[in-house]
Amino acid sequence: MTFTVKSLSAIILAAACCVSAEDGWTPLFNGKDLEGWVPKIKGFPAGENFGNTFRVEDGLIKVRYDGYGGAFKNRFGHLFYKTPFTNYVLRIEYRFVDEQLPDGPGWAKRNSGAMIHGQSPESMRKDQDFPVSIEVQFLGGLGSGNRTTANLCTPGTHVERDGALYTPHGLNSTSKTYHGDQWVTVEIEARGSQTILHRIDGATVLQYDKPQYDPKDGDAKRLIDANGGNVLIEGGTLSLQSESHPVDFRKVEIKPLKP
Repeated sequence: MTFTVKSLSAIILAAACCVSAEDGWTPLFNGKDLEGWVPKIKGFPAGENFGNTFRVEDGLIKVRYDGYGGAFKNRFGHLFYKTPFTNYVLRIEYRFVDEQLPDGPGWAKRNSGAMIHGQSPESMRKDQDFPVSIEVQFLGGLGSGNRTTANLCTPGTHVERDGALYTPHGLNSTSKTYHGDQWVTVEIEARGSQTILHRIDGATVLQYDKPQYDPKDGDAKRLIDANGGNVLIEGGTLSLQSESHPVDFRKVEIKPLKP
């Protein structure tokens, strides 16, 4: 996805025009259906909701696998919101439920997330695992031990930490561990290509700067070329993950910010 000054201005204007009455928060999920959302599941074209993976029941977005024939087969999925954003605070409530599919990766147990600054679902390869994006990783506790949430993962991307390029794929937050099926509220503040913060219960648990494409990643390289060679990511899509463990999303809302 290519972002020009003109297109970014249009995105900012569109975001500013949809502000709700509740302190500037706009719900992206209407509580009834998936209007405004586009699924993209590995092995299938954008828009095809294989196995009814993403569904709305009881006023929740539910990620379920009863249509998978008992096997996940690495069919990672993402549910994209139709509109890209640049400067905003995104607020999501999630919880993990039930059991992971037996062939799901070990690291994916009680694992989901929100992808921000992402490519469009239509620009993804049919067999692509994850969109090039910044992932705010959601992890549930395993019953004992520490397992932070609102971590960072970087599929096809890098960030800066303390003024230096950070290239490892993951970076843990300072959050506490959330065991069981409790609801957790995460806020993500994104300031274009400058700074991104992860918050839980109002406290910042992770901060980093200058989200950018990884020029060594093939999918990211295509986006760099489409972006006129610029590696910095000003904005992009938002999406919710499907990674083999059932998860519910109760609230997805956004507050646009001035650049």
